[in-house]
Amino acid sequence: MASICCQAAFASTRSSNFASKQKMNFATIANKTLACKKNEFVLKKKNTSLKASLTEVAPKTLTRQMADRYRQGLEIEGGAGYRQIFVVRQFEVGVDKNATMECILNQLQETAINHLRVSGIVGDEFGVSPGMLKHNLIWIVSKLIVEIDNYPCWDDVLEVDTWLRPYGKIGVQKDWTIRNLITGKLHARARSFCMMMNENTRRLSKIPDEVRGEISQIFLKKKEVDQKFTIAKLDKLVDAKYIKGNLKAKRSDLDMNKHVNNVKYANWMLEAIPEQVSKDYQLSTITLEYKRECGASETIQSLCQPDTNNELFEYESKSTFDSSLGFTHLLQVEGIEKNEETVRGRTTWRPRNA
Repeated sequence: MASICCQAAFASTRSSNFASKQKMNFATIANKTLACKKNEFVLKKKNTSLKASLTEVAPKTLTRQMADRYRQGLEIEGGAGYRQIFVVRQFEVGVDKNATMECILNQLQETAINHLRVSGIVGDEFGVSPGMLKHNLIWIVSKLIVEIDNYPCWDDVLEVDTWLRPYGKIGVQKDWTIRNLITGKLHARARSFCMMMNENTRRLSKIPDEVRGEISQIFLKKKEVDQKFTIAKLDKLVDAKYIKGNLKAKRSDLDMNKHVNNVKYANWMLEAIPEQVSKDYQLSTITLEYKRECGASETIQSLCQPDTNNELFEYESKSTFDSSLGFTHLLQVEGIEKNEETVRGRTTWRPRNA
């Protein structure tokens, strides 16, 4: 009997201790939860104050020109030119660790747009001034040439300069140079002729006096030094040895002007180049002459014809060449009745071991 009483007393004490510990645990959890809520309230209050201070300060102190340092860009030639710094990133190089043509073309396009933005001529539209917006006008590239002296490599820091000149009564001429920021070595130079198109009718338009007055503020007044750097007129390709078909534009290929980005056309042109050529040679010059827009629903065919004087027709049996190669290109829309030309092109290639 005594034993049973002792056991009951022990059980009662253990139960009491367990309940007491449970109360203490609940109290600890409650205190920690309360502390977390207080900290969360303080943090939210600080964030709200920080957002409010940023909202108050940023618009008053930050201008587009001041913010442009984050783009690593600055005006040169008294505002008639623009310089932007780029780093060649790992996803912009090929298997040879050299920057791709796509990377270079994107840098040219980015610098050209930022030149117009930092000058204050254009607003938030894609390179469109108030006068252009009023007349429903957008920029289109008519011709483009890029010459590569030597390719920049992964992690190179590049200095891209650009400037603008008038081109007749209907367009402007845009020039670029790409140099290594550390060594000053010239990597490439480029030139394009741009015209204006009515965004609604998709037809070419003369530059209105109002718009010419806007963009002429940043025309470079210096005389052109290199008169030989020109874009030759390209003949239409009739016969082609190499053809790559069923090329389609994706939604991601469209730019803010709702047409296929210029860089995409260059990629399509290079699709028809034989694999052995791209393996043994480096693209040294590319010329594009744009004829019409390409819609997102259209299918493109890329045609490529080698120059007869470089005997490329027998290149499959050779491993290396000592001379440069040349190709004439044509992009056309595939159709049942008629293939409409989209872009005429020309590429030259030099041996990789040259």
